[in-house]
Amino acid sequence: MRSETLENTTRILSDLVGFPTISADSNLEMIAYASELLSALGARLSMTLDESGHKANLFATLGPEGDGGIVLSGHSDVVPVDGQEWTSDPFAMREADGRLYGRGTCDMKGFIACTLAMAPHFAELDLKRPLHFAFTYDEEVGCFGARALVEELERTELRPSVAIIGEPTMMRIIEGHKGCFEYTTEFRGLAGHASSPERGVNAVEYAVRYISRLMALAEELKTRAPKGNRFDPPWTTLQVGTISGGAARNVIADHCSVEWEMRPVRNEDADFVKDRIRTFVESELKPAMRAVFEGADIVTHVIGEVDGLEPVTESEARQIVSELTGLTEAEVVAFGTEAGLFQKAGISSVICGPGSIEQAHKADEFVSLEQLDQCLGMLERLGRKVS
Repeated sequence: MRSETLENTTRILSDLVGFPTISADSNLEMIAYASELLSALGARLSMTLDESGHKANLFATLGPEGDGGIVLSGHSDVVPVDGQEWTSDPFAMREADGRLYGRGTCDMKGFIACTLAMAPHFAELDLKRPLHFAFTYDEEVGCFGARALVEELERTELRPSVAIIGEPTMMRIIEGHKGCFEYTTEFRGLAGHASSPERGVNAVEYAVRYISRLMALAEELKTRAPKGNRFDPPWTTLQVGTISGGAARNVIADHCSVEWEMRPVRNEDADFVKDRIRTFVESELKPAMRAVFEGADIVTHVIGEVDGLEPVTESEARQIVSELTGLTEAEVVAFGTEAGLFQKAGISSVICGPGSIEQAHKADEFVSLEQLDQCLGMLERLGRKVS
């Protein structure tokens, strides 16, 4: 069966790559394609749209109704190709030397293609546990689709027990990664002539004080690294990406913005940073600014807060994928995924999928046929396990 299924996987992957689902654009055509394949097999479908109506999550189920199901999860969006030099059209899959080239082949339409190619086989089995297919939008820009999907599951009170997120891991088992919390903080001051700085509120100067406090917190976070932590580095990191503001050197700056991020080892560290910086703003910075100009303000916009996947002692997901792959070791990685959102919702989660993260986001992105075949083997054994 595997050779035929691999051929079908390749055909489906070619179709998926042909949908240019860059995060800034719609994914509805790809979701409709997957919906049609799964609906024809008798799957129960649920589709939720984002606020724009141009993007959707698909949640489909084969097997019995109820809780305790296993989720096969993948994001439908891909990163842009602008400025990259591709050997061929990135949205027309090309096969060469046992590799399939195209945007999203490894990140992560390869895994989605494997699940869709295996779906007819799953549909023929007498499944004892539900098998769910979860295809999300906007993972690459903040995991917004997965967040909406988890909220929908909680609203409908459906409780899957395991999630396998098929990000490219070379089919290794990944049980942990840091979170990624991204912010833009805006400073609104009062402009004036530089010869009288006390008559204005210099937004750039207050931004510098804010950054200084962030850097002090970054040093403090190093002392909070949990013992035995396997991450590199083992502490929560915090860094400032950009600062922009002001009009000229002889004008008091009335605006400034700071883009910063942190990558928490655990959610308590994120709460620690947010509480400390909020207290600093409310008790020191804002009162000083408003003593000169009542309209002065500091506002932080949340760009994205993606929870990390925390390694746990007992993990049904890790145990199942270990049985399916024959691997006994699980690792942690630096890159982020949607897995932490599933875990936070009480769903045991691991990451395991075809392809290498080293190929993701690059020109001539590819996944090998060998990796796809290994993934199909894992899914075939999953079918036997739950039937």
